[in-house]
Order: sequence, then structure tokens, then C-alpha cells
Amino acid sequence: MLTENYEYKEHYDEMLDENGNCRPHYKAFREALDTFSNRKLQQLQYSTDKAQVSMGMTFNVYHDNKGVEKILHLDLVPRIISGSEWDILNRGLQQRITALNMFIQDIYNERKILKDKIIPSELVLSSSDYLEPCIGLTPPRGTWCHITGSDIVRDKSGKFFVLEDNLRCPSGVSYMLENREIIKQAFPNLFASMGVQPVSDYCGNLLSMLQSLSNEMQPNVVVLTPGMYNSAYFEHSYIAQQMGVELVTGQDLIVKDDYVYMQTTKGLEKVDVIYRRIDDTFIDPLVFNPDSMLGVPGIFDAYKKGNVALANAPGTGVADDKAVYAYVPRIIKYYLDEDPIIENVPTYLCSEEKDLKYVLENIEKLVVKETNAAGGYGMMIGPKATKEEHEKFRKKVKASPRKYIAQPTLSLSTVPTLSSKGVAPRHVDLRPYILFGENIKVIPGALTRVALVKGSLVVNSSQGGGSKDTWVLFD
Repeated sequence: MLTENYEYKEHYDEMLDENGNCRPHYKAFREALDTFSNRKLQQLQYSTDKAQVSMGMTFNVYHDNKGVEKILHLDLVPRIISGSEWDILNRGLQQRITALNMFIQDIYNERKILKDKIIPSELVLSSSDYLEPCIGLTPPRGTWCHITGSDIVRDKSGKFFVLEDNLRCPSGVSYMLENREIIKQAFPNLFASMGVQPVSDYCGNLLSMLQSLSNEMQPNVVVLTPGMYNSAYFEHSYIAQQMGVELVTGQDLIVKDDYVYMQTTKGLEKVDVIYRRIDDTFIDPLVFNPDSMLGVPGIFDAYKKGNVALANAPGTGVADDKAVYAYVPRIIKYYLDEDPIIENVPTYLCSEEKDLKYVLENIEKLVVKETNAAGGYGMMIGPKATKEEHEKFRKKVKASPRKYIAQPTLSLSTVPTLSSKGVAPRHVDLRPYILFGENIKVIPGALTRVALVKGSLVVNSSQGGGSKDTWVLFD
């Protein structure tokens, strides 16, 4: 049997329990997997890789001189989540996004949470993602974070934790959708028999949510991309195509009389809603970064006057700050008077003297992260780092404490993954996608990111990680 020699150690394994028994929601898949030979699975994996290339599922890795285009390796073996487990994630993420949206609205307007000293004013106002031009703004429908991709992990006990929130321009959803199409073809009978919840309506739900941001009867929606050299360009073009809307760059748009227009061969065409995949400070060179060549001069004034809707709203990134993340449990309690359904990973704020002392003395045990970095950059995993790297990060933290947080090194859960020798456990995290329109919808599937190297905890695609299809089962 292919999984007979499947070995996992002290980690929580998604397929096998602590006694080596198969978890109920994995039973049917494991039985099917054991009917395959390693050679047959390797052949299927080869076909999967070819399918990704033919579909254009590539991305750019910045600072990589080995080649521009890469595929985000899709591992053939899906991750399976039971309906009852998904219910916990669904409720917890809806709770979290509701509170974070209220928090963003508050700090740009009345600032009650700061006045009540639930979270230090200086911590929020000093964030590089707190944008002063957004003070006093209320976006259409009062929603700031229309599309969110929160990262979830499990510890040794199997308990879920939120590792971080991604509210600016979360990426990866196209891989979730295309992964599903490829894996369905690899295991058609098994997929049909196991009762897997669909994700195919994501782009339809996304378009409906975007259209709801406008008062026009038939709003004109576009996707704004930095261009073909952006690492997520495949995703931008894929989503635009699936929604049936135009994919544009900043050069395609113009602001005239405080309205936004798209330049077409037939003349100017008014734009009502923009799903922007450009970071906040690059949107408008007249307001934010004057050197930006990606944005549209005057678009922020058009937005402030209600003549165009932007998703996500500018200024949302302040809730992505990893120092603000440490206070999310208090934010949930303050606005909703509820305890978090999904807890945070314990976090040390280097801006606080006591935490700073602990981090400097125990840096070799901790994961140290820049508060404003993403994609696995600006971080150090203490147990995996050298003494030289420990000392380097000590100096960085001492020099700019506000820029860093630290967390315990989590023992991420493992999932069966195809290796050259067969099926073996590899560490994973989970990125569910949440749409916030007239209501909040957590898509019943997610991008599972997997560390392809044995023992590695780094799952980011930009750092050599791969992905899996995620099967959420009906109860």
C-alpha cells in the first residue's frame, strides 16, 4: 500500500491521528490512494505540471536570476477538511472580518478604540499603512475590506490559529480555482463520490460584490493591474477573464471632471468600480507616492467624491500591520463583545520593552517578522537560522523595534504530499478567501500552501513552496 510507510512524528497530521488511525474524512481518499502505484502517481503529477504550464499558471519571483516565469507547483494529493472543521473556520473568519472592518472605519473617523486605550494610539498612527489622506472617509456601503485572504495554521493539538491577515491585495485565489479544475480531472470518480463543496462560483460572487458597490444600474467594473511583469499577473488576467470585465493598467485610465474613464478605440468609457491589484501608495501619484508610474493621477479625489468605488478601499492595509495583528483579539472583544472563535498565535511586540527584552534573549527560539513585510520576506525562523543570522536580526530589532514582532516557532500540521519516493508528510498552512459585500461569504475551499522540502516550515510560493487543492466536505 502506498501509504503503508507514511511516517509523521510530533506534528499534527491531517490524515492520521496520534495512534496512526485514519481520520474519518480522509478514509475514502486514503483507500483510493492505496490502489495507485507510485509510478502511476508520478505520471499523474507530470501531467498536472504540464497542465499548469499550458494554462499559463505561472508567476514571477522577484530577485530570482534563475528564470522569470515559474509554476506554483501543484501537489497531486488534495488536503481534505471536514464540514464540521470548516464550520469553525467559517464562523471565526466572519467574526474576524466584521471586527476588522469596524476597526478600520473607526480609526479613520471617530477613533473610539484609541481614545478608550484598547490599542495604543502611537502603534496605529505610526504604521506605514495608516494613510492620512483616508482620514474622514467612509467607503461605499461602509465596507473597507472587500476581499481578504487570512492565513490559518494548526498546532500540535490540531487547534486552528490565525497567523496573519491579508487585507490589501491578497493573492492566490486563481490558483485555488485552477487547482480544483486540474485535480478534479486527476481523480474524477473520487471527487464526485466524496461530496466536495464547490468553489467555481467565486468569480460570479466577486463580480456581484463589486457591482453592489455602485449605484449604477449596470456598473462598469475593471481589474487594475500593475502590468505583465507583476508576480501575480496571471491571477489578474484570469480573474478579469472569468468575470468578463476589462483588465487595465494605470495608462488605460484617465480622470476627467472627477470621474474615471477607460480609454478605448471607441473613445472614453466611464468606469464605476475598480478591483485594484496595486498597493495603496501607488494608486495616485498626486496624493501618495509621487514617483508611481502605476496609478492614475486624480483617482483618489474621484474616489472621495463617490464617483468611483475601489476594492479594497485605500487605507485597509493598516489592519495588515503585524503589530496591529497582536491586538485583534481585543479588537473583536471591543466591537463585538465576543471572544475570538479562532485565536491569534501568541505574539511579542518588540516596541514594548518587556517583549523586546524577551525577544533579544530568546531570538534563536522565535520567528521574527517585519510588521510590514509579506511573502515570507523580512523574517527569520530562529531554530533554522545560523548564529550570524540571529545576531543580524538582533541588531535590526534593536535599531527599529516598532518594525518587528516575534512569535513562537509553530509546529505546522502535515498533509500527505507526493515525493519522489511516494507519499510523505509535508507542512502546510491554509489561506481561505472571504468576500464582504451585502453579507460576508467565506469560500468553502482555500489555497493550501505546502512546504515541499522535508522538514521546512516555509510555505510561501516566493520562497519555494507549492500548493494543494483543498477539499471541504459536506457534512
